[in-house]
Amino acid sequence: MTQQLIHQQFLEYGQSTHELLERIRPFGHAILLDSSQPDALGGRYDILSAAPDRIIRFGPEGLKAFDGQQRALDTEHRDPFAYLDHCLAELGTAQPVDDLPFCGGLIGLFGYDLGRAVEQLPQHAEADIDYPWLLVGRYLWAIVVDHKLRTCRLISHPLADLGLLHQIQQRLAAPASLEPQTFRLTTPFASNLSADDYRNALQRIDDYIHAGDCYQINFAQRFKATFEGDPWQAYQALRQVAPTPFAAFMDMPEGAILSLSPERFLLSDRNEQVETRPIKGTRPRGRTPPEDEALANELLHSAKDRAENLMIVDLLRNDLSRNCTPGSIKVPELFSIEPYPNVHHMVSVITGQLRADTSALQLLRDAFPGGSITGAPKIRAMEIIDELEPQRRSIYCGSIGYISSCGRMDTSITIRTLLCQEGAIYCWAGGGIVADSQIDEEYQETFNKVNNLINGLQRLD
Repeated sequence: MTQQLIHQQFLEYGQSTHELLERIRPFGHAILLDSSQPDALGGRYDILSAAPDRIIRFGPEGLKAFDGQQRALDTEHRDPFAYLDHCLAELGTAQPVDDLPFCGGLIGLFGYDLGRAVEQLPQHAEADIDYPWLLVGRYLWAIVVDHKLRTCRLISHPLADLGLLHQIQQRLAAPASLEPQTFRLTTPFASNLSADDYRNALQRIDDYIHAGDCYQINFAQRFKATFEGDPWQAYQALRQVAPTPFAAFMDMPEGAILSLSPERFLLSDRNEQVETRPIKGTRPRGRTPPEDEALANELLHSAKDRAENLMIVDLLRNDLSRNCTPGSIKVPELFSIEPYPNVHHMVSVITGQLRADTSALQLLRDAFPGGSITGAPKIRAMEIIDELEPQRRSIYCGSIGYISSCGRMDTSITIRTLLCQEGAIYCWAGGGIVADSQIDEEYQETFNKVNNLINGLQRLD
């Protein structure tokens, strides 16, 4: 495989990442992978790009590909993962540059319903959101901000269009346009489930658990409102109230995605070390420091939450083992407590070594969707989710991230994520249901997870 040399131009570190995105938004298909530094726990890189040279969509109508001018491209592929692998292979292998995470490659959304390309699933839930199951661009340039080394670089792949790069450099050198863009809700958020509907669904899950169909089901409700204005302003406001290390903004013609995710799905680095960080177990933040500490300790010592977390750790150990070297799967962190602005989460870490005969994309395919947001066993859990949730999940509980030509992949789980499309805005919240779950507590937990997002948007006007 040809080793491609990546060009890099150092920019001034300390510029607002959001200002940089505003400068490149006019190029179209702009995307920001946002570590929310310095406010978030963890996270290191911000990656921004726009104007991909290839756009890949997949959904019920099959696979469609377009060039940078939105002209349809012929493809013989039916498997979206195989076509993504083809698009990546066309770039060759980029020669690693220092700690640069992205050297040109694929960035985008892998929606929850993409699981239908991997597994045969029922079709009970209503598919009322017309959004691709997969929406990925091939980006040949990016701005990469490294908050550890305190660098900001404009990188470009040798195949990048030189005329486009010149326009980008001009835009970056010009003063940023800081004209305020308004956003406001025009109706309040409403759930797709009443409290009684939610209780009935959880009772049905309890029946399935006691019948031996499953051990855990991640069950969610969806909230919907209407809005007017620019979703970018909404994202910036939410970023203030919910800084998270796997946040993202996708400015797409199909609709904008605003993700404030705290959860990593899959990381595969250049040394083919693999990591996943499932979240299972939640408590609200306390109103005072002693109350906050008590709630964190309650979560840490909760037998129910530990059991729920351990089920998913075992599921993900199995998922990683499909593409990792036998004996390499480890659990270096079990039941760690991480604080966020509105909740405490219980997080575990599973690692492994990718086999030489596979790839990061194959790992993503075989582990998709993430076990922390399905349940166990995974396929039966997904069948029950489709039966009991009234509408399909669309972008929720899928993944956003990148696969770089230099061999690195990093992806999130799209929880705490909103979709803005044709004047409607959607967000979701759920939790893992096990045999000893208390219905009222689980119901309240869903609100604990999204109240800061909903309240943050309601304050915009």
